[in-house]
Amino acid sequence: MKNKLIIVITLITLIISSCSKEEGEGGRASITGKVYAKNYNASFTQLLSEYYAPEEEVYIIYGDNQFYDDKIKTDPNGVFEFKHLRKGNYTIFVYSKDTTFTIASGVEALYKSAEITNKEEIVELPDFEIIK
Repeated sequence: MKNKLIIVITLITLIISSCSKEEGEGGRASITGKVYAKNYNASFTQLLSEYYAPEEEVYIIYGDNQFYDDKIKTDPNGVFEFKHLRKGNYTIFVYSKDTTFTIASGVEALYKSAEITNKEEIVELPDFEIIK
């Protein structure tokens, strides 16, 4: 009898904990924005062109995760949208060339934070400005 009670309590605990809604997919909110690119010469001294960047990868991190959880590409107008998100905190990032020549990879991540507080909210981020 005691073993059955422990099993029932364990099952109830698992069910309740699996129902908690953390950041991530499964909701009706979204985060949207644009990526604006500036194209410079090799020494970054002359601006050659600037435009909203099509086909640019944009990444999202759910909550306090250490690695990105999803990525998408911008549309032909430089617009991105992460859909079907739940309430919570998110970090969005893109990569840009390192104009200081101090990062070994030659690229740096540019981050923006977003908080969804309403289950049907659309959070619009300021433009990301990247260097190409």
